[in-house]
Amino acid sequence: MKPRADAALLLRATAFAADRHRTQRRKDKAKTPYINHPVEVASLLANTGGVRDIDVLVAAVLHDTVEDTKTKPREVETAFGRKVRRLVEALTDDKSLHKATRKRLQVEHAPHLPSAAKLIKLADKITNIREVADKPAIGWSLARRRKYLDWAELVAAGCRGVNDALDAKFDHELRRARRVLAAKR
Repeated sequence: MKPRADAALLLRATAFAADRHRTQRRKDKAKTPYINHPVEVASLLANTGGVRDIDVLVAAVLHDTVEDTKTKPREVETAFGRKVRRLVEALTDDKSLHKATRKRLQVEHAPHLPSAAKLIKLADKITNIREVADKPAIGWSLARRRKYLDWAELVAAGCRGVNDALDAKFDHELRRARRVLAAKR
């Protein structure tokens, strides 16, 4: 695609995700609009990871729509194509499973994800560890926040080796998050 068409597609995906997540908020004190999260994931991929593949950036913006809204995979495919649908599905947890099982499966499945999905998963974890450090969910204890960081590190281990800049950014943010939490003792 040409740059103008790529930009239009990414903006269409962002509008789609914003509509689907319109009533959702993050669990922090400010109740940040949820859409900020997938936009930040796509921004990290483009600006830190140097990712230019439009399908990967579109999938990043849409990565939580099937999992967290009533959006069906076929809707994603119809609007954005098969590759995007497959990436979104690769990143979608089965919400019918217990949370502990979903977390375990993320660790187990990460090494087997397609490379493009690993990029998105790693950027997702980077944004989440930033939030755990700086804008935690209401009611999360320091112990729970530390436990999340440990789990995110296990997931990220399965996504390494695809993009050196994102690997380095994850390491940097994880160290910073641990310092922030250590200072709160």
